[in-house]
Amino acid sequence: MNGERALAWLAGGAVLAIIWLAWPFATGLLLGAFMGFTCQPLYLRLAAWSGRPFLASVTVVLIAGLTILGCLAGFASLFVDQAGALAVAVREELKPGGMLTVWLGMVTGWLERVGLSTEAVTERLRAGAGEIASGSAAVAGTVASRTLNLLLGVFFALLAMHVMQRYWPRIVSALEHVSPLRTQYTRALLEEFRRVGRITLAGTVVTGLVQGVLAGVGYWITGVPKPVFLGIATALASLVPAVGTLLVWVPAGLYLFATGHPTLAIVLLVWGALVVVGFSDYVIRPRLVGEEGMPPVLTFLSLFGGLETMGLAGLIAGPVIMALAVSVLRLYARESKAPAAPPRQAGG
Repeated sequence: MNGERALAWLAGGAVLAIIWLAWPFATGLLLGAFMGFTCQPLYLRLAAWSGRPFLASVTVVLIAGLTILGCLAGFASLFVDQAGALAVAVREELKPGGMLTVWLGMVTGWLERVGLSTEAVTERLRAGAGEIASGSAAVAGTVASRTLNLLLGVFFALLAMHVMQRYWPRIVSALEHVSPLRTQYTRALLEEFRRVGRITLAGTVVTGLVQGVLAGVGYWITGVPKPVFLGIATALASLVPAVGTLLVWVPAGLYLFATGHPTLAIVLLVWGALVVVGFSDYVIRPRLVGEEGMPPVLTFLSLFGGLETMGLAGLIAGPVIMALAVSVLRLYARESKAPAAPPRQAGG
């Protein structure tokens, strides 16, 4: 008995050691697992068609890896090129006589009543734009210095994606065997983890990409400078809780107002409200993740709490932790309400 208890403690220590070693790449492993859950239907179709599951999984993983690396390289290039150019253009418009300076003087005239100078505000904005323009190269250098960590994260994500596609049923069976919970409870929790992972990736990342594309189309139609860069910025802003894409397309609409294009500004603002937000959130997202989900209060708590405690990784891990916690509470409530089995009659 003591030997079994010691072995159990050693097994627990082994699990903690694995978690400790894998922790630096936890975000990549988690994303890879979610990618595996999301792409599993494609993998199953390819495996059934080719009759070679390993080759099908490798094909899906390679497609995902090339897509990720291509998007990362394209974004870095666009950021260095277009972010600096956009900041320079804004700084030019903030010079004396520029359209933004004139508009800013009209809008912020009331600041003088509280002792703030319009010229001081304009100068601060111009200085901020200059800092962005001069700092884009520094950002590029930072990205380059972290390339190795980024590539390692992508590698572990793709490895986790392959493992989840190929061996998820085996993983479920193994965990059911070693888990102290009942088999149906373990299976329910693992299925909840799989469901939330699919929702997190499809509902957040894919919807964000769609919103970036739709916003980019709106920027191009209305003539906003650097529509590709702003489209990427909109996709990234969609990850921010509550405000999301409004951080980009609302200032872009105000820019059109400031430069003397009120009709195009109204078109862009309507496009952002109806297409970028409305169509994406009420048509595309439900088709990707279904209608099921957590109550809005818990969703916001998971997003803001995860962001506060874990940084950007919390936007992914927060909803997963919250959903699993809610699932555990539901299982407990269901078990506590279940009628107790009647005692056996003696001699029966």
